[in-house]
Amino acid sequence: MSAHAGRTVRLIALFEGFKGAIVLLAGSGVLALLHHDVHALAATLVAHAHLNPASHYPRIFIDAASRLDDPHLLQLAAGAAAYAALRLAEAWGLYHGRAWAETLAAVGGAIYLPFELQQVIATRAPLAIVLCLLNGAVVAVMVAALVRRRHPPPTADHR
Repeated sequence: MSAHAGRTVRLIALFEGFKGAIVLLAGSGVLALLHHDVHALAATLVAHAHLNPASHYPRIFIDAASRLDDPHLLQLAAGAAAYAALRLAEAWGLYHGRAWAETLAAVGGAIYLPFELQQVIATRAPLAIVLCLLNGAVVAVMVAALVRRRHPPPTADHR
């Protein structure tokens, strides 16, 4: 693998590790909500942000919070832990040049592409376009790394 390609894969590894760490922190925050009145906390957050609790989005937030009980919070935290573990393992594997991690990153990114493309077509939102392009670039880099691994360029000895 070329030095540039290796740096790109390592940059993607750091990004995947960052995503895993953020989700791990979010899951820890969800666990901190166990045995608390989540509805009251949501109402307090809405009031602190000086939002009208009767308006559309704050009401959705408060209603969703009122449906979160301890079993649902545990499920959310477990899901966050599983996702974070997958992202952190992928990051480690990419950083250390493992083929399984390149495959995981390529497949994992490709799964989202149809949904992201649908979002781009439906909204034409700049953020949706940027995210779709970035994810497509990650998939392309991972596929290229896998192709290079399978068909390495000839060395100076074989020319």
